[in-house]
Amino acid sequence: MGTAVAAPVRLSVRRGDESVVEDLAWPSVPLGLLREAQPWRTFRWYKGQQHYSGTYWSATVGDQVIYESRLELGRLLFADFAPEVGHIVAQPFLLKADVDGKIRKHIPDYLLVTDDGPVVVDVKPRHRLEKPEVAFTFAWTREAITSRGWQYEVWSEPDPCVLENVRFLAGYRRAWLFDPDLVSALRAADLDGMSLGDAFRLQPQCPRPLVKSAVLHLLWSGHVTTALDRPLSSGHMLRRAA
Repeated sequence: MGTAVAAPVRLSVRRGDESVVEDLAWPSVPLGLLREAQPWRTFRWYKGQQHYSGTYWSATVGDQVIYESRLELGRLLFADFAPEVGHIVAQPFLLKADVDGKIRKHIPDYLLVTDDGPVVVDVKPRHRLEKPEVAFTFAWTREAITSRGWQYEVWSEPDPCVLENVRFLAGYRRAWLFDPDLVSALRAADLDGMSLGDAFRLQPQCPRPLVKSAVLHLLWSGHVTTALDRPLSSGHMLRRAA
């Protein structure tokens, strides 16, 4: 579906003190302002609602980040797991643009500040992407976002096995729960090419559950990697992150 986005594209941002900055010119909005933005809208819980909302404690942010569906939570998990993502903002702004002669508005789901630059993300189930109104909104949003040189992503259902592995590893994301001496010793070990099961048997003077948890924390934190396209097992081979 073709769109024609006319300048100027503008946006509004909710600050940490809940005040709202209106009608900022998109090309010149400081990234620092968006990094500190509060979610544009709040969500409600009510009996019979069709979506699952909540908050997730992000290791990347060191604070709670909201989501409005299980699919959004999935994207949030992937962002928190990705070493290149340095910051996550939920519902970062209200975007406004003149599209085909009419003012359109849209609130993206996430802003990711990455090593390769900012990425604005919309999350939508795959079966809804071909709906005309959804395709239209995402088309003009993409044009507006990329006009600044930023990346725009529409994210749908991931590989279910990868998602379950990332969800499992997220249980080991809180660094303060692990013995720093044990984590340091495991970091110093040559884990490259070692099986997960063999790594669990390192540091025999320590209780096995503590060693296992610390190894899984190193997997979460990106010190080592392994294939996530099949359920994690003791036979998985570890590789030192590049």
